[in-house]
Amino acid sequence: MKLAILTDIHGNGLALKAVLQEIDALGDIEEIWCLGDMIAMGPDTNEVLDLLFARSDIHMITGNHDEAILSLLTGEGHPESYKHTREHHEWIAAQLSTDNIHKLKKLPRWIEKEINGTRVIGIHYHIKSDKRNAHIKDEPFYSILEPTLENMEKMYADYPVEIICFGHHHPEHFFHNEHQVYLNPGALGVSTGNTAPYAIINFSQTKPDIRIHHATYDKEAFLQKFEILQVPQRDILFKLFFVGE
Repeated sequence: MKLAILTDIHGNGLALKAVLQEIDALGDIEEIWCLGDMIAMGPDTNEVLDLLFARSDIHMITGNHDEAILSLLTGEGHPESYKHTREHHEWIAAQLSTDNIHKLKKLPRWIEKEINGTRVIGIHYHIKSDKRNAHIKDEPFYSILEPTLENMEKMYADYPVEIICFGHHHPEHFFHNEHQVYLNPGALGVSTGNTAPYAIINFSQTKPDIRIHHATYDKEAFLQKFEILQVPQRDILFKLFFVGE
């Protein structure tokens, strides 16, 4: 069996389409896990969700941005530490279709499965056991740590699985010790480069084979949408996530 891992699409429809095209061309990917933050930062809110929800081979979980926007929509408030993104989140919330709101609300926070004897979990980022069911306003996701093996072990060593797949922190993470693999392929829709990263795990061998791939897409066309649609806070989003200094 082969499993594809996507994370942090962040409203980038062109990048998602490029990745799904590559995955479909392979013809042997049985499941795709999408590990949260499907929306916000990029403007393609419903386009991204419609693509994902339309496929039976994709299993999705929520990320912090998805949950913060849902919290706004349900009148449950907005996390204090996200106040700098509130204007943008409100704009994204206004784009969401009723159908996609209902579907997002039903998504879990993690996926867990045993594949050919290997236990795998997908989670947006580490959540301490006593916060697994905490509301997004209570900041359940762990503070971001630099991508090192030591930090991955600090967060995930107690997870009773062999492979931990996650996102949230946008750079690639690919570390392992004798007992566990820590995999974040990098943010599919949010990078200063011109490619969309994703991972494929091949479980058909004695030891799972993990590889990170990069799909090319028309990033310039994607960035032009921000001006056309007058996306709120687009200047800071460009600087922080899409083009750098």
